[in-house]
Amino acid sequence: MRTAKISVVMPIYNVEAFVAEAVQSVLNQSFADFELICVDDGGTDRSMEIVRNFDDDRIRIVSQANRGLAGARNTGIANARGDFIALLDGDDVWHRDKLQLHYIHLAANPEIGVSYAGSRLIDRDGQVLSIAMRPRLGKVSQRDILCRNPIGNGSVPVLRKTALDHGRFMHPRQLGRACWFDEEFRQSEDIELWTRLAVKHGVLFAGIEGLLTDYRIMPGALAANVVKQYLSWTKMLRKLRTYAPDVVAQYGDTAHAYQLRYLARRSLQLGNFELARSFFQKAIGLQPRIISEEPRKTAVTGAAILVASVLGKERFTALVRPYLRNAA
Repeated sequence: MRTAKISVVMPIYNVEAFVAEAVQSVLNQSFADFELICVDDGGTDRSMEIVRNFDDDRIRIVSQANRGLAGARNTGIANARGDFIALLDGDDVWHRDKLQLHYIHLAANPEIGVSYAGSRLIDRDGQVLSIAMRPRLGKVSQRDILCRNPIGNGSVPVLRKTALDHGRFMHPRQLGRACWFDEEFRQSEDIELWTRLAVKHGVLFAGIEGLLTDYRIMPGALAANVVKQYLSWTKMLRKLRTYAPDVVAQYGDTAHAYQLRYLARRSLQLGNFELARSFFQKAIGLQPRIISEEPRKTAVTGAAILVASVLGKERFTALVRPYLRNAA
């Protein structure tokens, strides 16, 4: 049975237009001691046929009935043999040195449980957008994890398996099935796990320099429904309150405000200006300190909502097209 230092877990569900590029970006890694676990999550397109056309003994395919992103990741992790777990969604892409750099980081710092880096944003066609995710890299606190989610997206983290296993639990209804991500969440499952690892288990997070993931933003992104995203995020906060009420009391309003501002920006991208205004006003009303903590981003968000309301959807979309390309 082949072993590897790093197990790469890739959930695959109806991503036939992108999965070949995602898989190839793993096979092209400068760090070669990995296994790639492709989890067939019961899709209906040609995604798995494309994966099976790759001839590389580092690829393993695990099939299951559809369980969603959290369930697919859990299946992949349960089948992993590596000392480290790296996550990559089937429509995203890695820089060729990503695994090498994270391996060096984790090997040199045994106290760190989760290593991450920044991300470039790309549109449907793979064109690089003018915006990027540049998270805080050092001295990451529980507040940072909850309020600002430095990992940013699910194709970023490389986790020490022993640290990840602090978050392991048995599925409440499926006997003998281990979980790490909470499958009750169809969205916000990643921030729920990161927060649980940091707050409940004291796992340390730290980042490294570079934009090492290309995170694809699809037209009508954010799973197309920001309201569901909001409800899922507040569900995460309620779960956190059950085991860390003091953390929620101290940081909950600030985290809530940042989430509302984030959803205001996404609503703006989707052309729902009334919802964007509502989210933004609630964010400022709930925690005005986000204005002083991040004045530029907050001011730009408010100004963009105002401009969009005046211009209307078509003219505003034309205005931001050079920045969002085919993600708008």
